[in-house]
Parts: sequence; C-alpha cells; structure tokens
Amino acid sequence: MLASAALVQAASVPKVLRPSPELVVKLTGGEQLLLSKFRGKVVALEILLTTCPHCQRCSSIMNKLYAELGPKGFQPLGAAINEGAENLVPGFIYNLGLKFPVGVANREMAYEYLQVKADAGPVYMPTLVFIDRKGNIRGQFFGDNDFFKNEEQNVRTMIEALLAEGTAPPARAKKK
Repeated sequence: MLASAALVQAASVPKVLRPSPELVVKLTGGEQLLLSKFRGKVVALEILLTTCPHCQRCSSIMNKLYAELGPKGFQPLGAAINEGAENLVPGFIYNLGLKFPVGVANREMAYEYLQVKADAGPVYMPTLVFIDRKGNIRGQFFGDNDFFKNEEQNVRTMIEALLAEGTAPPARAKKK
C-alpha cells in the first residue's frame, strides 16, 4: 500500500528539468533586466500579482532568504504580471522593503515561460521557478501546490540544495 502511494505521488510530480528560456523583466527605472544575467547563481523567479496577499508573503520570504543566502549565490527575482503592475510595483517594493529586483513581465511571455496555455484555466499565484547555476529549471510550483503549505521551509530547502551543488571547481594552475 505504501509503495503504491509513493508511485502515485511520484507520477504526479511534473518533470521540470529543462533549460530556462530568456525572460525580460522591466524594472521601475525602465531598465530591461534579462533573467540570463543571473546565470551562475541559484535563482528563485517569482511570477506574481502585486495585489495578491500570497504573493506579498512569498516576496517577503524571498527577501528574508536573500539577506541570509544572497552572499552564498542566491538571487530572487520578481516578475509582476497583473494589470496595472507598472504603477503598482514601486509601492509593492516599498511596502515590503524588498532588496531584490522586482519588475513587470508581459503576461503572455510569462505564461509561455511557465509552459502554460493562457486558455488552460486559472494559473494560481505566486508561481515559483527555481533555476540552478547552470541555467536549468529544477522546480516549478504554482500557487495552489502543497509546496506553499510550509512555504518558507520548502523554499529554503530547495535553495540550499541547489546552492550545495556548487559550481565546477576552478581549473588548477599548471606546474612549471
């Protein structure tokens, strides 16, 4: 019975390992930030709605973990996709005291990035995407996923596991 439950659970987990496509996030100053800029870091991309309380909580957790794990190579990035986000992002950043980049992404491009069809039904926010140092998506969780039931611990565990993978060791200098 236990083995069959594990098989059902394993079958329901999506296989998300894939190269991260490019995503453009427009920051409040007008700068176009490319997701690929953070290659070499562990990235948690939060696709969010600025008016969503769950997204606000998630961003606060990202901010806390960024203060702690940023020096080890963790980089959060927020991409708001709600209508009017251009005007709402500055207040979102200010009210939450966010220290990581948050901007606006085109909703259709964000859905394409997430491999979601716009007409497939509701997409629950926030959606978190975890990207390893090599630029591969290693986890993707929509807002209705059980991942968010113990959100801070699950996010921390995911980030720490990806940070622990490290990077390739530096090449040794040749002896003369």
